[in-house]
Amino acid sequence: MVAEVQHEHPSEWAAIESVAGKLGIGTAQTLHNWIRRPQTDASQRPGVTSEISAEMKKLRTENRELKRANEILNSASVFFAAERGRNNK
Repeated sequence: MVAEVQHEHPSEWAAIESVAGKLGIGTAQTLHNWIRRPQTDASQRPGVTSEISAEMKKLRTENRELKRANEILNSASVFFAAERGRNNK
């Protein structure tokens, strides 16, 4: 739609704002991102591809889970070390 009406506007951004308003999209930036995403994924524009973005999200989640597991193990280690110290007295 943006490409179809771009000739009616002084800039691509103006066309994006117009189409976003007509479609009831919250912000023109959202529509802009939707337009740019396929171009980035096809390496036609610089930026993080959808595949890399999904992988980063997955790794962040895994990292959070591993940090949480490490905290639990550290707490258990402190607890059992304290119990062992009490039993040796």
